[in-house]
Amino acid sequence: MLCFWNPKINNQETKRGHLVRSPAMSNKEEKPAEQNQSTWKDFIYNPRSGEFMGRTASSWALILLFYLVFYGFLAGLFTLTMWVMLQTLDDYTPKYRDRVSNPGLVIRPREMDIFFNRSDPLNYRQYVQHLESFLQQYNDTEQDKNVVCTPGVYFDQDDMETQKKVCQFKRSSLGLCSGLPDTTFGYAEGKPCVLVKMNRIIGLKPRGSPFINCTAKKENSLQMNYFPVEGKFDLMYFPYYGKKAHENYVQPLVAVKLNLTGSDYNKELSVECKIEGSDLRNDDERDKFLGRVTFRVKVTE
Repeated sequence: MLCFWNPKINNQETKRGHLVRSPAMSNKEEKPAEQNQSTWKDFIYNPRSGEFMGRTASSWALILLFYLVFYGFLAGLFTLTMWVMLQTLDDYTPKYRDRVSNPGLVIRPREMDIFFNRSDPLNYRQYVQHLESFLQQYNDTEQDKNVVCTPGVYFDQDDMETQKKVCQFKRSSLGLCSGLPDTTFGYAEGKPCVLVKMNRIIGLKPRGSPFINCTAKKENSLQMNYFPVEGKFDLMYFPYYGKKAHENYVQPLVAVKLNLTGSDYNKELSVECKIEGSDLRNDDERDKFLGRVTFRVKVTE
């Protein structure tokens, strides 16, 4: 029987029937981990080449300079574009005004649902406070600073005037809904007042004699009083020249007093107000606030 000597067996020792690896083999297995750690350290900073994150200082300086110039150019181009665009705009009149040619209607108090108990002042106080605050700019003492205009005639002004004059619209012209004879605007007696106004549109000149007409959706007609007389928007408050040129401009108002009776209490009534008597639209089904507004009222005892 022939026996061959294997020199590799000498590098192993047998202990209790198990092979024990020599220290030389253990060092060979630990070496890759040490190499990986050294590679990461060299990537962060290599002291031999002076590189940081794989680039030298001069390389980093060049790339930072490139991005500084690149983004600086983009910022300058954007600034120049905005400056050129702003030169085409007018400070007093928007360039494009063709999308909204007819005004919408809004009401004060600014609620689509006016529900309150007339026997409880705290219940309707928010509506009274809102109306009182809104009408401060219409106080007679404030309106005396404006000019007296000719009724029924457009108040056209010279384009050379940077600040346009404003026609007087005194709060006292709202009669029972002015908050002067009745500080609760009719809410305490269950006959609330609602103020209707048109949105501002620069250069608008409505034809005819625009007025507000309100109807309640119920079997019996609801009696209403309008202030000023017949709920008209006088033409002397048109045209409007914009917020900057017409700084102190106040929109004309129409106050509607809802004369509710005992049979109307504890019922939810839907009231629709439209602007009529002119060429302004009020029947656009896609925009239910164009030339009209609908709100609900419910008074309890």
